[in-house]
Amino acid sequence: MAWSQSDLDAIEKAIASGARRVRFQTHEVEYQSTREMLKARDVIRADIDVSTRPGVMLAEYSSGH
Repeated sequence: MAWSQSDLDAIEKAIASGARRVRFQTHEVEYQSTREMLKARDVIRADIDVSTRPGVMLAEYSSGH
């Protein structure tokens, strides 16, 4: 599943409020613990960071000698 910023916002809001149930794009998840929610949040955050990170550009310099 491709995660979105709204998914990250939803789980962070649930964590902050103490809720265990989170509604994502097309489904709802009920977590058993805050620890489980924090792990899920970290997965979502990492996925978003990877998908929004710009590509790496490499440059080469030659002095012409």
